[in-house]
Amino acid sequence: MKTSIKTRLIKIGNSQGIRIPKVLLEQVGLTEEVELEVQGDQLVLRAARRPREGWEMQFRQMAEHGDDALLDQNVRSGSLWDEEEWTWE
Repeated sequence: MKTSIKTRLIKIGNSQGIRIPKVLLEQVGLTEEVELEVQGDQLVLRAARRPREGWEMQFRQMAEHGDDALLDQNVRSGSLWDEEEWTWE
């Protein structure tokens, strides 16, 4: 369902804002925090993404596919750099 509503900019201190009708907020699932982005001549408003959102599912999928193995299998005994480059004082 596409909903289009015309509204006016309102002055809020040194900025301007808009009132977003409840029906639009509910339609797109906006709550408290949003992100604004300029795309060409459009201002895009979307729900704010949480940091690391979706990581848990991605890690689970990596484990299921065996993609979570260590790249350096000799971690316990040290790496080549540890053996040749590291100096103790």
